[in-house]
Amino acid sequence: MFKIFIVLALLGCALAGTIPKAPIPPADDLDGRIVGGIATTITSFPYQISLQRNGFHSCGGAIYKDTIIVTAAHCLQNVSPASLKVRAGSTYSDFGGSIVKVASFKNHELYSKQTSANDIAVIKLASPLPLSSTIQPISLATTSPANGAPGVISGWGVTSFGSNNVSSQLRYTDISILSRSTCSSSAYGYGSFIRSGMICGFAAGKDACQGDSGGPLASDGILVGVVSWGNECALARYPGVYTDVATYNSWVVKTANSL
Repeated sequence: MFKIFIVLALLGCALAGTIPKAPIPPADDLDGRIVGGIATTITSFPYQISLQRNGFHSCGGAIYKDTIIVTAAHCLQNVSPASLKVRAGSTYSDFGGSIVKVASFKNHELYSKQTSANDIAVIKLASPLPLSSTIQPISLATTSPANGAPGVISGWGVTSFGSNNVSSQLRYTDISILSRSTCSSSAYGYGSFIRSGMICGFAAGKDACQGDSGGPLASDGILVGVVSWGNECALARYPGVYTDVATYNSWVVKTANSL
């Protein structure tokens, strides 16, 4: 899941003072809420969904069409469509709104667990979501956001790294978007681990965390990012890392039409 490194990677980091190449997330550590966030309602984020695995919240996602969800590829590892459902139109991850079964999904063909490159996936629902004031699609970015552009993240992820403090209510926080070149610069700690197709988001004490993976980073009402990975949560020199939706716009459109 988002922002959790395996034990050996953590030990290596502590001993060598460096960052592991990539997070390798355990599939069962999936619930929680936004760090430094504010409680909100689904009316403000009608494109937000909870991806449910075996009846429990596992990841976030964004509604692209009434039958199509955009999420992170790492959310869909070692799982079958039969175990997945989407809850839409609810402020809460564990009740309300509409529940729809997942018919199929496709991870990006070049997704890498080792580097988190190409961390994007498309889900096809078994039936259309009932669009309303609380269930609405969001448009995909066609150009990468400018460095410093305002962004907003939302989800049901934990409020601090490693926390078990879970709330079912949707939360959000505002961040500033960092371009790939800025995020990989010496001002931050990732360096070359920020690869093509990645952007970052930063605000002091604010971040996405475990349980927010696959969820939306929006800017000016457009989906510009998908929550992907990071070094813990809300660390000063380690912004949250997001899949740059504009880079994968044509892939999402093509995949959505083919599922």
